[in-house]
Amino acid sequence: MGYWIVKAILSPILKLIFRPWVEGLDNVPTHGPAIFASNHLSFSDSFFLPLVVPRRITFLAKSDYFTGTGLKGRLIAGFFTTVGQVPIDRTGGGASEAAIQTALQILRHGELLGIYPEGTRSPDGRLYRGKVGVARMALEAGVPVLPVAMVDTAKLQPPGRLIPRFGIRPGVRIGKPLDFSRYEGLQGDRFVLRSMTDEIMYEIMELAGQEYVDVYAARAKVELPKAA
Repeated sequence: MGYWIVKAILSPILKLIFRPWVEGLDNVPTHGPAIFASNHLSFSDSFFLPLVVPRRITFLAKSDYFTGTGLKGRLIAGFFTTVGQVPIDRTGGGASEAAIQTALQILRHGELLGIYPEGTRSPDGRLYRGKVGVARMALEAGVPVLPVAMVDTAKLQPPGRLIPRFGIRPGVRIGKPLDFSRYEGLQGDRFVLRSMTDEIMYEIMELAGQEYVDVYAARAKVELPKAA
């Protein structure tokens, strides 16, 4: 209920102020489960993708968003809790497995799941290597994956900026669903999962027009400051 209340309040405001555009809305299934796999440029990505899609999208959001301190931290935690998003612990191991099982429950209930395969926001606007969790979920749940490109959201709200900039129109491009049924039963094969994930990232790259970097974004966040 909180999701729809917040959307009803924010949608007219965001549409009036920022005038977001969308392409490929006809690729969104009218019913049944699917995974939205998106690039991740800005905190505002989690606002504008649900804004333009008529159906509810449940996102896997990093657990840090639910445990913040101070006024900003409490506001963010309150927002993500109210709209029913799911915290994901990125430390790996059992925590990651629990997140995947939660995501599978969402898909098995016929709902839409949103995920950022890069695992974190891009540190420099480029597209980074995807993690294979998205491929495993697609195979285990037997659902299609819709590649998504968020456009100009980093210009609108760069990392660390609380108030978005005005005068920039963010965009969303939704690609055609990717069918991986040919790999059914192979979710335990790491080579298959890597191949699927690379295919998903390639489609996102084509939609977004980003330069691709074949390293994980989390690693780049550590190495880029050192190089500078």
